[in-house]
Amino acid sequence: MSVDPMTYEAQFFGFTPQTCMLRIYIAFQDYLFEVMQAVEQVILKKLDGIPDCDISPVQIRKCTEKFLCFMKGHFDNLFSKMEQLFLQLILRIPSNILLPEDKCKETPYSEEDFQHLQKEIEQLQEKYKTELGTKQALLAELEEQKIVQAKLKQTLTFFDELQNVGRDHGTSDFRESLVSLAQNSRKLQNIRDSVEKESKRLKIS
Repeated sequence: MSVDPMTYEAQFFGFTPQTCMLRIYIAFQDYLFEVMQAVEQVILKKLDGIPDCDISPVQIRKCTEKFLCFMKGHFDNLFSKMEQLFLQLILRIPSNILLPEDKCKETPYSEEDFQHLQKEIEQLQEKYKTELGTKQALLAELEEQKIVQAKLKQTLTFFDELQNVGRDHGTSDFRESLVSLAQNSRKLQNIRDSVEKESKRLKIS
């Protein structure tokens, strides 16, 4: 049997070519033994039908074993040649062939190519960090918008409640009430300013 490990072929086939050939050899050898046993049984049956036969079963067994050794010697010789053909021409991957997972090794990279790839990796890392920071900023802004939206909702709910209170007290439009309240507030402020001016004038005089 071959002593070449043929690891690349084992990577492709999932088994070593030598293991395959060994199993074929064992299968052929078992078949040869079975054939010789069958032949021996046929010869013994034939001898039983011959009267006054001087050939004993022991002699038949010795002849069978001798013939088996002869056949096995020729078989080993033929199988050795067949094994060489199989391992060299059928179960061997040519040296110029690469497996799909090794295609990346087909084109060698120089130091300049490596530096270029390293630079690209660094640029991609920086881009990833920038995009990650932008994402975090957008998430923070989204949270702020949610807070503002919640406060706005509370404010609208408060105005709706005020409008309902105004309706209960005879005010039909809460917005008009706010406008009127603002106008009255300005009038009161003007009156207060006039009173303060008049009071100062009287103190001076």
